[in-house]
Amino acid sequence: MHAAVPAADPSPWQAVIAAQGFRLGVRCDEAALQGIVFLPPGPAQAPANALAAEAARQLAAYLADAEYAFALPLQPTGTPFQRRVWQQIAAIPVHQTRSYGDIARELRSAARAVGQACGRNPYPVVVPCHRVLAAAGGLGGFARQRDGYLLDVKRWLLAHEAR
Repeated sequence: MHAAVPAADPSPWQAVIAAQGFRLGVRCDEAALQGIVFLPPGPAQAPANALAAEAARQLAAYLADAEYAFALPLQPTGTPFQRRVWQQIAAIPVHQTRSYGDIARELRSAARAVGQACGRNPYPVVVPCHRVLAAAGGLGGFARQRDGYLLDVKRWLLAHEAR
């Protein structure tokens, strides 16, 4: 009798979209996106379901044209404060940025709290946290990082939208 060979661990992503210098991992079920995560450069992964295919299509459309407007079902998540921050971020038009302090003043909060909420954004690119900068236009952090390839991703996204 042969022992069963364990199956390889399935990918945690329902799709992976390759971009210039990074990838986007998409988590979703058939009804809603549960998260988008920045990944280091590497191969794409074919969508595993219809919503993953649609998310991949829309993310690729944005990567080709920064003016692309997303229309994806996002699973509600986060604290009430985080959701208010993400709502403010989602309202920032393409080609524009705001500072953590600007958003903090709107919400009667602190810039650090806004930065922490930005870092916990489960839908980067769709909810464009890359459009939020430090005071005086500095990059600030990105995806809870202060250096490394993720800041290069933020620079790329901002340059992409500046074209």
